[in-house]
Amino acid sequence: MQRENALPVNEARRAARNSRAAARTAALKRRRRLERVLPWLVILGFFLLWETAVRALGVADFVLPPPSAIIQGMIKWWEPLLIDAAHTLVSTTIGFAFAVVLGIVTGVAIGASTLVYRGLYPLLVAFNSIPKVALVPVLVLWFGVNAVPAIITAFAISFFPIVVNVATGIATIEPEQRDVLRALGARPLDIVRKVGLPRAMPYFFASLKIAITVAFVGSITAETVSSEHGIGHLMMAASASFDVPLVFAGLIVTSVMGIAMYTIAAAVEKRTTTWAMRGQNDLENGGPPSPIRPSSMPPALGWRRPSSA
Repeated sequence: MQRENALPVNEARRAARNSRAAARTAALKRRRRLERVLPWLVILGFFLLWETAVRALGVADFVLPPPSAIIQGMIKWWEPLLIDAAHTLVSTTIGFAFAVVLGIVTGVAIGASTLVYRGLYPLLVAFNSIPKVALVPVLVLWFGVNAVPAIITAFAISFFPIVVNVATGIATIEPEQRDVLRALGARPLDIVRKVGLPRAMPYFFASLKIAITVAFVGSITAETVSSEHGIGHLMMAASASFDVPLVFAGLIVTSVMGIAMYTIAAAVEKRTTTWAMRGQNDLENGGPPSPIRPSSMPPALGWRRPSSA
């Protein structure tokens, strides 16, 4: 008799659990759809507010043009905008690539060696304290009016964040962990390569997303005085002719390029540091932390994924 009464109770509990799971799944789908459209809604609302405020207050176009005037300027001057945006993107990417390569090498050296840290870090801090705008006239004297000053400025402004974050990731290996690895026969190079570098990856990508955006600041600043091409040169020419909508069009094109590069860096980060983003993804999904799987772990010292028989 008790067994017969327990069956409906178990079925009711199972149905309640399934109902709660279905509700959570539906809520999660709605949240993800909202997350996808929310940035576009915010941008659209911002531009609508901008357009309405400018029209209502009667602000002149040469002071603050409405978005509709900026769009007209982009349509009118689409070809120069496209050509100059390509020049800026190439210059920024080259300078940023050099900053990534040299930043990783320098950051690993500083994080792995106290001696290198004592010797180089004060010099790097002093170099980072120099306003990069002040370097542009010197670079023009050295290299002339071309793309080289823009490349070097983009490199200089994005180099330091990468160095600091990579060095921090390498240096945060616990002393106890180092002692255990040494006891297992690991050399200092093994510790850095198999433990330090994977540990530094979240720090590296955090700096990468910052550096790629500030690299555009450096290259465009240099282009305003040291180049005959690029968005910076276009904005200076438009400003000289009081074509303010074209100036704002250059700003919007620059922001679009920055968002695109940031998105690429974030996508690469998501694919290469899944193990570091596991807790964040679990919280976003509204569930408890998922167990760590060997395929999602960073390569530890001497660790190999077991092959299937």
